[in-house]
Amino acid sequence: MATAKLFRLKAEVAPAAPGLKAHVLPIARVRVNTGVFHLADLYEYLVPETLSSTAQVGVRVQLNFGNKEVEGIVVQRCASATRAGELKTISKVLSPHPVATSQSLELMDLVAAYYAGNSWDIIRAAIPPRVASVDKVFLKKSVFSAPVAKSKTEFLTLRPVIPVYLQICEMVVTALKRGSVLVVAPDEADVEAITNALREISCPVLKLTAAMPRAQRYLNFLSGMNESLSVVVGTRSAVFAPMPQLATIIVFKESAYDHYEIRTPGWNTRAVAELRSKQQGCQLLLTGYAPSMEIASAIDAGQVKFRSMKEALKVSAFSPTEGTLLPGRIFPEIRKALKMGPVLFLAPRKGYGNALLCAHCRNIAICDCGGRLAVAAKLKPPMCVHCGKSFPSWRCTFCNRDKQYLAGRGVERAAEEISRAFPNTPVVISAADVIKREIAAKPSLVLATPGAQPQVSGGYSAVVILDGIRFFAHTDLRTQERARELFLESSALISASGAVLLVIDQTHPIVSAISRWNVVPLLKRELSERAELGLPPSVTSAVIVLDANESISIADGLNKAVAAGRMPPSTRISGPTPIGKNQSKIVIRVDLADSMALRMFLHELQSKRCIAKKEVFALRLDPYSL
Repeated sequence: MATAKLFRLKAEVAPAAPGLKAHVLPIARVRVNTGVFHLADLYEYLVPETLSSTAQVGVRVQLNFGNKEVEGIVVQRCASATRAGELKTISKVLSPHPVATSQSLELMDLVAAYYAGNSWDIIRAAIPPRVASVDKVFLKKSVFSAPVAKSKTEFLTLRPVIPVYLQICEMVVTALKRGSVLVVAPDEADVEAITNALREISCPVLKLTAAMPRAQRYLNFLSGMNESLSVVVGTRSAVFAPMPQLATIIVFKESAYDHYEIRTPGWNTRAVAELRSKQQGCQLLLTGYAPSMEIASAIDAGQVKFRSMKEALKVSAFSPTEGTLLPGRIFPEIRKALKMGPVLFLAPRKGYGNALLCAHCRNIAICDCGGRLAVAAKLKPPMCVHCGKSFPSWRCTFCNRDKQYLAGRGVERAAEEISRAFPNTPVVISAADVIKREIAAKPSLVLATPGAQPQVSGGYSAVVILDGIRFFAHTDLRTQERARELFLESSALISASGAVLLVIDQTHPIVSAISRWNVVPLLKRELSERAELGLPPSVTSAVIVLDANESISIADGLNKAVAAGRMPPSTRISGPTPIGKNQSKIVIRVDLADSMALRMFLHELQSKRCIAKKEVFALRLDPYSL
């Protein structure tokens, strides 16, 4: 028999008396962290006279919402309320230092509307967490002023041979003549390299990334708001950083995947920078080795100015030979390059052997569970990539032979084969967990995977891109874009007298694009193909990820909304498509003219689901890939 539990008395703390309200502008309009998607309006609170001097625009405050104390940010101070009835009073000021301005708060609202999200989700990404110890020692200044530049957007193609971070420094120094500069890079390594390069030329710079210690990040954020002329370099959330006299925003490698926020609502650095440029009247400079398809479309429409440098590189293409890593004709070129310095080999995959085949019948080696077999290292037995089962005595299930063939060479297997071809030459591998940022400028074989290419003083004597067609063989929409950027970025690492050696068919258009340093023909062709198929950037797209059991009814509801005129008539709905883990996705596409109507509809749909106490969808507008 269950034992009756004793009653517990619930302690309630009565709120302190609010005291007199402020004599000047006694009403504060506050953005509140409600934790509920549809409760995203501004709420009005009384400001007590004791807090009037500190509860200014952009200041964090604590207040009562729904019978609990939550955080908010003051958006506006007013003389009178817009609604009748008694107002609650702000409980306390959490920090005396503003962490936003009227402009930056407006920008966050614009981004939330653009991505059909909640403003507090943007605030959470844009403003670092408060650190009390920093608040106590930081000295606040008042240095904000109007923008000093005219809004315009340009794409500047990075040049080969010249170190990329030196080129960014040159852009920053030029832009500083107009006012403060904000540089947004895709990852921590790029931020660190740009910051170090600017410090080497005695340019004062503030670093702002999520990987920094909390106290240092918060201090740098406040410092950036309170210095009259500054340079801030950071990762994607830094695009929201309030800065006085902001004249130029530079987005480095604007097509990179890391510029897409992972957390809801999944905004993109470039899109936010474009909104900020128009809102605040500052120059936007996008840079990379090749523009994204969105910027290529804007260039084609005359909305973005395209600045490209004419270059001529020595490029040779070698058609791949069946089963060999390096075609025979490429060996003399590599030997000649090794006499002058290091040679970089770019391999498409990490690891050792990523796909095991039977050498006799070429059937794929498969485990009992259905997973493919791979080889982790030399002399190790094949192992299932799913269940981890080892096969020390593997035999083909089709022809019963035991001779193995590695179809998917990883960088480690490539290093093994290349070192045998060029004996007595040092081998350096930069991949996976061991990434080398810089190597010595002496003859060596440097093997790297995408994104792990080391820098070398003076450049490589040759850059060899192995199995080139593999980089173009993925199935998502961004495959061509990623491959172009990667080929150009790797080719740019050569020395002034270096050569680019491509293991790819000579007729592939990337060969002439690198030799002339001109990707315009490739961009025009892909834009034309996408327009014919009704794919981004010729349309606005959205992807909804939801429970598979609910997906069919939601897709039917969306189709009914189109038929009833609640969604734009240009709407095309694809799916639901199963994507694993009992989830499905629905893809929505509309004409660019109906973009805002789609965003508003999806925001309303999310709000109604929240009101009905249903889980909101995982929604991405203009996602990286469909």
